[in-house]
Amino acid sequence: MAVSIRLRREGTKNRPYYKVVVADRRSPRDGKFIEIIGAYDPKVPGHNSTLKIDRVEYWISKGAQPSDTVRSLIKKNKKATATAEPAAEAEREEQQSVQEQSSSPPAPPAEDAS
Repeated sequence: MAVSIRLRREGTKNRPYYKVVVADRRSPRDGKFIEIIGAYDPKVPGHNSTLKIDRVEYWISKGAQPSDTVRSLIKKNKKATATAEPAAEAEREEQQSVQEQSSSPPAPPAEDAS
């Protein structure tokens, strides 16, 4: 069975919204599919798609062929997660250092020799 990763159109007239699906190549665009692995909203500016990258990689390893648009979405999402990971890691380290500072007991007051 030839499998492809492609867009499935949803939404209303003049307001398209797409689901990224894994489907048999012979099934129609909005027909039956195997798995939903993401979403894409072309009307939203900026980062407008979500993908389960682990599932995308799984299906590609099994021989699924992404469409041109889905290939570009995969590339953008991988790039976004790659730039988000170092920032998230730095934020976690900062939170841990703040927690360590706040959880350490306060120093006892110094006694005056007067």
